[in-house]
Amino acid sequence: MSLDLTIAWALLLAFAVYVYVVLDGFDLGIGILYPFFRKKDDRDLMMNSVAPVWDGNETWLVLGGGGLFAAFPLAYAIILPALYPPIIAMLLALIFRGVAFEFRWKAVGRFQEVFWDAAFIGGSTVAALAQGITLGALLQGIEVDGRSYGGGWWDWLTPFSILCGVSVVVGYAFMGATWLNMKLDGEIQVRVRRMARAFGIATVACIVAVSLATPFLEQEYFARWFSFPAAFVVAPVPILVAVLAWQLWKSIDAEERDWLPFVLTLALFLLCFVGLGISMWPHIIPPAITIYDAASPAKSQLFMFVGAAVLVPIILAYTAYAYWVFRGKLKPGEGYH
Repeated sequence: MSLDLTIAWALLLAFAVYVYVVLDGFDLGIGILYPFFRKKDDRDLMMNSVAPVWDGNETWLVLGGGGLFAAFPLAYAIILPALYPPIIAMLLALIFRGVAFEFRWKAVGRFQEVFWDAAFIGGSTVAALAQGITLGALLQGIEVDGRSYGGGWWDWLTPFSILCGVSVVVGYAFMGATWLNMKLDGEIQVRVRRMARAFGIATVACIVAVSLATPFLEQEYFARWFSFPAAFVVAPVPILVAVLAWQLWKSIDAEERDWLPFVLTLALFLLCFVGLGISMWPHIIPPAITIYDAASPAKSQLFMFVGAAVLVPIILAYTAYAYWVFRGKLKPGEGYH
């Protein structure tokens, strides 16, 4: 059986996007949670929990964007003009947030501390919101005229895309809370657990809201989820989401396994990602462009796939090593300065 390079590239890009979401998601989530912690020592602990690894998380975003350009150039040429405002907002927010991360430690005086904390909060929140809006705008469909974008400047801004944007902000905050629960101890961990419960409920509510709205965006989406016998094939996804949500609720207060909520949260996001794939497949730009329509020539895909097959395991290895080296609880006074 020969390898279908177009499907292989689609799966590779999906994997890169998912890894970016789960790695940078809790990272951005910490910035979203920042306003709920007023003490400088608490904020230092929160930032130190991701200081050794945060800048490597964007590797996967670069891989996803570069892979889209290389493997599916038509999709790249249509998606970017359609989504320039949220994508530019996301990139500027990530840049500003990264600068704030470094400058905060060198801040002199109360004004500079407040400014860079606000930049960290704003950059994290705007980046998460823009990512969700981008997802929602892509899911609701992009108007295509021949081989180019055929819509207007504001087509991406709809109630559904805003719902997706808010949902991603809430979900990242929940992921950040479960990460902090795993990394911190003492009184701050108790507070983080309370926030994990609140944002966990909000996250599940957002998942339900987006899941109920999505099938009504396109007739094909509705058929995938509610027509028979297709409904029986996809039914395990919402069932597993419900089971994971219940297990998450029970695991948050587990003293000896405080890593479990974070792992279950990653699994929950994976199921949401699978649901997204079920709705869109095989379209890369719903409802007009499939992965085969947008694919680059087979020889180009093969050349790039060989390189990706070498580089992706290396990236995975050094990422895993970094997280392994900096595993365990973080104590006050330890970390990045």
